[in-house]
Amino acid sequence: MILVNEPIIEQDEISNVMRCLNTGWISSAGSFIEEFENRWAGFCGMKYGVAVCNGTAALEIAVRCLDLEPGSEVILPSFTIISCIQAIINCRLKPVLVDCEPDTWCMDVGQVEEKITSRTKAIMPVHMYGHPVDMDPLLNLARRHGLYIIEDAAEVHGGEYKGRKCGGMGDISCFSFFANKIITTGEGGMLLTNNSVFAHRARQIRNLCFEPGRRFVHRTLGYNFRMTNIQAAIGLAQVSRINQLVVKKISVGSYYLSQLRSVAGIQLPVQRSWAKNVYWMFGFILQEETGETGETFAAKMREIGVETRPFFLGMHQQPVFVEQGLFDGEEYPVTDRISRMGIYIPTGLNLTEKIQDEVVEAVKSVLSH
Repeated sequence: MILVNEPIIEQDEISNVMRCLNTGWISSAGSFIEEFENRWAGFCGMKYGVAVCNGTAALEIAVRCLDLEPGSEVILPSFTIISCIQAIINCRLKPVLVDCEPDTWCMDVGQVEEKITSRTKAIMPVHMYGHPVDMDPLLNLARRHGLYIIEDAAEVHGGEYKGRKCGGMGDISCFSFFANKIITTGEGGMLLTNNSVFAHRARQIRNLCFEPGRRFVHRTLGYNFRMTNIQAAIGLAQVSRINQLVVKKISVGSYYLSQLRSVAGIQLPVQRSWAKNVYWMFGFILQEETGETGETFAAKMREIGVETRPFFLGMHQQPVFVEQGLFDGEEYPVTDRISRMGIYIPTGLNLTEKIQDEVVEAVKSVLSH
C-alpha cells in the first residue's frame, strides 16, 4: 500500500530524544520546549510561541485568549476541519460560515464583509492543503471593523503570502504538528502571537491555570494541553530542516502537476501569483463526467494499492450540526461540490518519482474505467 503520508524521522530527532531522556526532563518542562517555541515563532516572524498538545487545542486556546462575550460571532469557511468550529462552539460563540473558492479551496474572502454584524468579533481564515488564503482583504476588514484574526496555519508550514510566512499575519495563529504535517512531533501544536497578553493567557490556559505564586489555587479553569519535552525535541530537529522539507513538498506537488496535467476528468490545484503553495497535500477535483465521487474513487484506488482521502465534508453538512439545526437554510455550493468530488493522493516526504509514477498510473487506471 502506498500511504497518503509517512513521517520522516532522521538521526537528529533521535539524538535530541536521547538527550531528553538522559536528562530525565520527559514531561511538559525542559529546554527543548522553550527552544522549539522560539525557533518556530522566529521562523514565522512572530514574537511568542506557546507549544500545546495538538492543533485542536491550539485553536481552542486561541479563541479563549480573545476573551469574547458569549454569543459573539466568528466568521470562518464551511470547508475546513471540525476543530475550527468546535473551538468556537466550546467557547460559547457563534460560528458564521462563508463558502470557499473553487480553485484554491480556501475561504472566499469576497463573502466575508456581507457576513459582518455588530456581533462579529473575529475572522478565522484557514490556509487549505498548502495554499494560503488571500489575507490582505481580511486584514483590511479587521482594521476597519475592529476584528481579530485567528489564522489557522496547520496545513501550510513554510507557505507564504506575498513574501510573508503563513502563521505570521494573525493576532493569533495556530499550527498542528500531527504525524502527517510538514513539521511533526507525532501529536502536538503551537500558538503564535505578537501580543504578550495573549501569550501569557495561552500559557496559563494550557497548564490548568495554575497560579504562579501558589500552584494549586485556581481563579479560572484551564486545560492540561501541554506539549512534552520529548515532542519538542523531535520538533526542534525538524525545524532545522524546514526549508529542505518545504522544497521536497513543492517538488512532489510540481511533479504531480506535470504528470497529471494532460489527464482528462480532473481539476488540478492552482497557485495564485502572490502565493507560495507548499502542497501539504496534493488534491484534485473529479469532474462529474467521470461518474466518480471522492468516496468511490478512494475505494477503487485502495483496491489497487494506493491510499487516498476524500476532501473535508462542509461544516454546514456535518450530521452533528444538522441535528442541531445550526445552519438551517444556508447553502455553500462550492463547498458542497468539492466535498463530494475532491480527493487527495499520497504526498509524503518519502515519495520518489518512481512511486509517484505508480500513483499517477493508478489514477489513470481508475479514470479509464
